[in-house]
Amino acid sequence: MSQVDPFYAISISALAHRLTAEGRSVIHMEFGQPSTGAPKGAIAAAHQALDADKLPYWESHALKVRIARHYLETYGVEVRASQITMTCGASPALVAALSAAFEPGDVIAMARPGYVSYRNTARALRLTPLEIACGPNTRFQLTAEQIAAIEPAPKGVIIASPANPTGSIIGAEDLKAIADVCRARGIRIISDEIYHGLSYGERTHSILEFEPDAIVVNSFSKYFSMPGWRLGWLLAPPDISQQTAGHAGVLFLTAPALAQHAALAAFECFDELDGHLETYGRNRQLLLDALPCLGLDRIAPPDGAFYIYADVGALTDDSLDFCKQLLADTGVATAPGIDFDPIDGRRFIRLSFAVSTPEVEEAIRRLVPWFEAARAKAAAA
Repeated sequence: MSQVDPFYAISISALAHRLTAEGRSVIHMEFGQPSTGAPKGAIAAAHQALDADKLPYWESHALKVRIARHYLETYGVEVRASQITMTCGASPALVAALSAAFEPGDVIAMARPGYVSYRNTARALRLTPLEIACGPNTRFQLTAEQIAAIEPAPKGVIIASPANPTGSIIGAEDLKAIADVCRARGIRIISDEIYHGLSYGERTHSILEFEPDAIVVNSFSKYFSMPGWRLGWLLAPPDISQQTAGHAGVLFLTAPALAQHAALAAFECFDELDGHLETYGRNRQLLLDALPCLGLDRIAPPDGAFYIYADVGALTDDSLDFCKQLLADTGVATAPGIDFDPIDGRRFIRLSFAVSTPEVEEAIRRLVPWFEAARAKAAAA
């Protein structure tokens, strides 16, 4: 049987909900889930569809055309609607991409730390995940040099920019270098671009600007603030787009029809969605300003997404137990680093600032004295 690790943040969340049921005040910073809802135009379109459409199994050609237009307008990249498959979120898109593009036993390289589902999905599909340790010297991202040094060359590589859990972004020159190395070595790139639209300075680049034969996974869950609508897309090059669409159809049928109606309207709501980004930016700055008071001076650079990945190694070597105790004492739920890095993650935690600004302010109020006490206890020990 394939070994699939648990998602430990789910256990933290379950404990948090039990505390809520007991009457405790809990601030949920354990998941990367926007606290805002779908944009108003998307909700209005959904109401209209409920009244007028039978909502059958369906894939919206108009939505695929709009996504293709988005790539041209945002990245200057021309893609065809036929290259796009609508999926039930980004996770099924990743499953379809890996199952269509690779054979059992193929080695897929990825950064460590990285999103827990990369290695787990690869293992579940009988692929071999190869996690490459990435730390502050590479901004917690894979580099072209690291990929070039892998012997023998892997069949594929997964990159993410902005990344989960770190929020770090791969710059244009580094993306191009990765694309060049992978092209020369015959390595297929899968780029997780689910956090595109969420950056705080340097803009995000799509891998398609540098490698048109890459596979891209994206979703309406993050920037578009529609996680529960379960809608994502898979963009594959023409040589395998029929295979990826076939795998998605066989495994998952079609994406939710209601969500597709709403998503088409969401593309007309950028002003509202950019307002969410302004909120995340304020939340990010509040946390960055508070980190010295928490004694957390070693963090990954949160260039994008909505996470702080912080080194708590001076206080613990068991991030899961640390997060449980932090939650029990303060009511602030965070994610243990072992979800993202089974080796070095024992000394990291991840905080999501996708909650409301008042919640971030209250979380800081609770965390400052708790960390002060934890540091004093560690110093005495």
